Amino acid sequence: APAPVAPAPAATPAPQPSAKPAVQPAPAPTPAKRLVISPRARACARAACIDPARIKGTGPNGRIVEKDVLAFLSAANYDALRITPAAKRLAAEHEIDILSVRGSGDGGRIMVEDIERAQRRKPVTLSRMRQIIARRLVESKQTIPHFYVTVKADITDLMAFRADLKAQGRSYSVNDFVLEAVILSLEEFPVVNSVTDGVTVSWRGDVDLGMAVSVDNGLVVPVIRAAQTLTLAELNAQAKALAEKARTGKLLPDEMVGSSFTVSNMGMMNVDQFTAIINPGETGILAVSTGRQVPAVVNGEIKIRTMMAMTLSVDHRIVDGSVGAQFVNAIRSKLENVELWKALV
Repeated sequence: APAPVAPAPAATPAPQPSAKPAVQPAPAPTPAKRLVISPRARACARAACIDPARIKGTGPNGRIVEKDVLAFLSAANYDALRITPAAKRLAAEHEIDILSVRGSGDGGRIMVEDIERAQRRKPVTLSRMRQIIARRLVESKQTIPHFYVTVKADITDLMAFRADLKAQGRSYSVNDFVLEAVILSLEEFPVVNSVTDGVTVSWRGDVDLGMAVSVDNGLVVPVIRAAQTLTLAELNAQAKALAEKARTGKLLPDEMVGSSFTVSNMGMMNVDQFTAIINPGETGILAVSTGRQVPAVVNGEIKIRTMMAMTLSVDHRIVDGSVGAQFVNAIRSKLENVELWKALV
């Protein structure tokens, strides 16, 4: 016979809601109020070289009026403030609040040097270019796991070959050879010439090579399109033209987008080694340093050779460490192979 079914337990009464009042959401933060000041008060504050934001207004809706400025100056013992005429003119020119400046002259007198020091400390809004650079670099470091590989290329023979070409009236920069070595190596390692969104990887058909160029207060990266189709002479001409357009501010917007890999060459800036941050949308960037004459072991003998450090930064989501090492060593071997360059020029 089936076992008797136990009676169901009596239902527990639902708890009654607490009589405590509901918690009200915190009010949204109030945006900073716009400074409300009369024209006469503003002119008075400007003539005195003080920041009107210091002053509490007594006019309608807290408006600062002239008498508020005068009362503030009196309370601050402004008439006793000692400042040279030249320093006051400079403070007015740069809108420096002289009440925030400590004078270094006799008796605490404010001198020109004090105003200049205050000007250097004054916050400066970043240019639009620097804001874009900052945003993109932060985006890169936060979303792309960087992996670094450094090698040193012996460019002694390449430098001698370059000097021979120059004597013939054919001028190539070291950067031209670096760019070409990168292009050839990207064709050998297409995974480095790809892009990922974190889920899929897309291989690019062309080598659209970015070339970092330093400009006033920033950095731009013009793009050499389909670089694998160019001769070394054509590459040299395009690199020169794009660099000149970059420095004169004449680059078009579409000349700075769509690169698949970038070369950042600081060889002319006397640096031993550095690492570069990958541009968002790319898989890697090569940081090229200054060629240095150093002792090196060649066939068991110590000789003076010109060595150039190169550091590859790659996206570790796409490129494994071994592939990154092979890729940067491919660039090195090409730079060290002067016979290759004799065939390409």
